[in-house]
Amino acid sequence: MSELPKAPDVVRSCYAELVVTDLERAHWFWVELLGLHVQHREDGVLCLRGSDELTHHNLVLREGPVAALDHIAYRVRTPEDVDRAERYFTAVGSPVRRIPAGEGTPGVGDAVRVVDPLGFPVEFFHDISRAERLIQRYDLKRGARIARLDHFNIVVPDIPAAYRHYEALGFGCSETIEDEHEMYAAWMYRKQTVHDVAFTGGAGPRMHHIGMATHESHSVLHTADILGSLHQEGFIERGPGRHGVSNAFYVYLRDPDGHRVEIYTSDYYTGDPDHETFRWNVHDDRRRDFWGNAVIESWYKEATPVLDLAGNVTPISESAIDESATRVGADGLGD
Repeated sequence: MSELPKAPDVVRSCYAELVVTDLERAHWFWVELLGLHVQHREDGVLCLRGSDELTHHNLVLREGPVAALDHIAYRVRTPEDVDRAERYFTAVGSPVRRIPAGEGTPGVGDAVRVVDPLGFPVEFFHDISRAERLIQRYDLKRGARIARLDHFNIVVPDIPAAYRHYEALGFGCSETIEDEHEMYAAWMYRKQTVHDVAFTGGAGPRMHHIGMATHESHSVLHTADILGSLHQEGFIERGPGRHGVSNAFYVYLRDPDGHRVEIYTSDYYTGDPDHETFRWNVHDDRRRDFWGNAVIESWYKEATPVLDLAGNVTPISESAIDESATRVGADGLGD
């Protein structure tokens, strides 16, 4: 096999585009409840961002007939890296579409959208419109007080294959869940936090969740309190709690279409050049919840379908591993 072209230089996870079946209901959840800021609205499309984000959006909601992930998007370092993405994914045999500025997602410049080797629709872009600075507009912050999009978590049947793919794109690995035979999950990063993308083993490709960062654990608790006050506690799927992996304080919610979002804080810095991967034993019940609480079945088994470049739902493949079946009591952790 000939050597692959140079991979694009990814800066960070930047935004996700979700298909929702009722845009007004989605607006209630993401804007009125969680407090994301509306940056742009047109027929059937809503572009939202957190208060720390200086680019056009972190989340795009597009109305459509089937709730699904349209694509996740990574910002790359230079305009030339958009060209590199096109060459790289063409060389690995992925479906590739070039999207000129003005023809794709509002606010985004020239982009390349691919179906990566894992089956996920992924966009790579450099240019994006700037947004008003809201970092110190405390008067506008409400709900979960979301600062920014932090990460994507994707469900894949083959964790080692996902690891190899993202390693080839220059991602580092902060933490894993393993035993002596299998890798059950991995957390990988380009920005200097725990992750930009994580892999959950299961039938896929599917989108497990998007992670939205907030600055304080109180905001996570406040989100749960708001839902309880409104008699909407059914939107809370799991938590609040603290992960062993990543150290994050979290609550998981499901939006009106079932898309999962994690409100997330308290991870750590990974920018040292000799940063070592921390490896959790799959039999340590603290890995998913540091306090040892059991993880509910829906969190392991349910996820959002993904679309191909033609807008069709991608068939899923089953996984040979099942992390949820390994909960047999704490058995230590190691690195």
